[in-house]
Amino acid sequence: MIIVGAGPVGLMLAGELCLAGVRPLVLERQPAARDIPRANGLGGQVLELLRHRGVLPRFSDAATDPSPKPVFPFGGVHVDLTRLAGSPLHALQIPQAQVESLLADRARELGADIRVGHELAGVAQDGAGVTVDVRGPSGPLRLTARYVVGCDGGRSKVRDLVGIPFPGTTYPEVNRFSQVTMPDSVTRLDNGDLDVPGAGRISAGFTRTDRGVFGLGWLDPEVALVFTTEDESSVDGYSDDEPMTLAELRDSVRRVLGVDLPLGEPRRLSRFTFQARQVPRYRDGRILLAGDAAHLLPATGSSLNVGMLDAVNLAWKLAADLHGWAPPNLLDTYHDERHFAGARALLQTQAQVALRRGHDPAADALRAVFQELLTDEQPARRVAALIAGADVRYPLPGADRHELTGAFAPDFVLDTVADAMRAGRPVLLDLADRQDLRDAVREWDHRVDVRTAQLADRPADAVLIRPDAHVAWAAPVGEPADSATRSLRDAMASWFGAAVEAPALG
Repeated sequence: MIIVGAGPVGLMLAGELCLAGVRPLVLERQPAARDIPRANGLGGQVLELLRHRGVLPRFSDAATDPSPKPVFPFGGVHVDLTRLAGSPLHALQIPQAQVESLLADRARELGADIRVGHELAGVAQDGAGVTVDVRGPSGPLRLTARYVVGCDGGRSKVRDLVGIPFPGTTYPEVNRFSQVTMPDSVTRLDNGDLDVPGAGRISAGFTRTDRGVFGLGWLDPEVALVFTTEDESSVDGYSDDEPMTLAELRDSVRRVLGVDLPLGEPRRLSRFTFQARQVPRYRDGRILLAGDAAHLLPATGSSLNVGMLDAVNLAWKLAADLHGWAPPNLLDTYHDERHFAGARALLQTQAQVALRRGHDPAADALRAVFQELLTDEQPARRVAALIAGADVRYPLPGADRHELTGAFAPDFVLDTVADAMRAGRPVLLDLADRQDLRDAVREWDHRVDVRTAQLADRPADAVLIRPDAHVAWAAPVGEPADSATRSLRDAMASWFGAAVEAPALG
């Protein structure tokens, strides 16, 4: 089992495969870990998954701010969740380089083999496996594996070599993002605004002009987040091959705002464009794609969440195939489910593009109405779940039986089976003391854990939870034994293979 790419998605996949008893080889073309500023944090549903795996404290301890204020950008407006009791969307401010380091540590602890300085040169597959040609530090290598997963980013060599198209759009705009201190001549006001000599007050949040968008926020009291967006046609004098400079950022702020903003020491400078792309298929025989190799999303804060969840969905299914007990078509459900989730993420991020890019009075009115709607609790929660990916409910067979089927299991359910979730094990949780249901799964007890719990106001009589924390099956309260056991056994066979009588002890 070979993973190409040791970014967050590839490393998450490696750790999850190890949990499922597979020791993958991870190939990374870079010779050493890079501290290039990229993503600035983790957010969304992947944080819930990391919590249930028992590793979230590692990331929280390393975060620059483990509990930032729950205010999130959405297409040039703000989703302010500070007024809600219990935010449905969370984030950690932690540099991507630190995320990669922590995920690499976890993967190695669990048994993954991570090799840096190994660049993919070729790939070929047949019915039995995949052959990859690699340029390594000691010369060329030829390796074979039963499966290869491309986690090698938006310019994926795996995707290109396989010939999977990557249709979509590159938006004609230049985005510049920085973390920078402010000089003593600039005063930070209590609400986060700036008082700039000769320019007056510059508001925190987004400021839109006919020349672009300026954004101002704060990483901490000393470090500002300064962001600009300009149409590409209006900008000259930069090259994608050259790193962004502080002078380039100053020039961009001057063009957008029409004022000179003094800037101090840069902590991070980056320039990027947004793309909206998704491959038509996440699988080509024995070669699969995950993360940015499969989709690019035109908004900050979404791609990493979606990609890491791709990895969690894929890992246990690959492991089932490699261990020889996967039911027919189990691996195909990876494409079905995660292409669906990727399309959902593409939907909300393209909606952000529409909100962000309009410059006429009608677009201003749309943003104002949208911002006003977000002052009500229900719309705010709905949009927060959309950003987080928490609203994804896979269209599984039998999903009409119960509203939980296909959804990420509720916290009170996952917390009840915490030991199984930490180990990445599937589990049947009996909430109604149904001996008939426990008896129905005895032939799978070597693959699926069984737990019982008592809940006064239970949502179902029993819930079957997959290793990726999604509900595979649920029994409506009071469902008769015949139909409940029959549907449960069908679900067990569909997800966890044919029933096999466990060997006798002794």
